[in-house]
Amino acid sequence: MAAGHTESSVVIDAPIDVVWEMTNDVTSWPNLFTEYAETEVLSQDGNTVRFRLTMHPDANGNKWSWVSEPVMDPVARTVRAQRIEKGWFEEMDIYWNYREVDGGTQLNWMQDFQMRADSPVSVEQMTERISGNSPVQMAAIKAKIESASVSR
Repeated sequence: MAAGHTESSVVIDAPIDVVWEMTNDVTSWPNLFTEYAETEVLSQDGNTVRFRLTMHPDANGNKWSWVSEPVMDPVARTVRAQRIEKGWFEEMDIYWNYREVDGGTQLNWMQDFQMRADSPVSVEQMTERISGNSPVQMAAIKAKIESASVSR
C-alpha cells in the first residue's frame, strides 16, 4: 500500500515566540484554524497534550472528530503528533517545525499517513485534500497571528 506525504510552509511576520505560543495553544485552534469547531483537552503531561478535535460539519452534516497527541519541544521548536483515534487513517504522523527567517517565522508542516483498507478515500485523494487545505489553513493562521502580533 502506498503511503501519503504532504509538506506545506508559510512565513509569518511575527516573532518565533509568538508563532510558537499561538499555534501550540490547542484550546485556541477553533479561533486560529477555519476548519475546527471545538477542541477538548483530555490530558496534559509537561509538553505532551492529548486532545479531541472536532471539525465544523461537512456538506452532509457530519462532524468529524478524533483524538490527537502532540509532543512539543520548545527548545528545538518542533512538534511531533500522532492520531490516537485514527478514523479512516491506518497511521497519521504530523511534524511541525519553526525557524526564524528574514521576514519573521517560517512554519513547516509535514504529514505522513496511510489510509485504512476500508477507507472511502484513497491515499491519493487524501493527499490531494490535505495538499489543498493546508495552504488555506496556513493563510488563515498567518493572518490571525500577524494581526495579533501587531496588537501586542
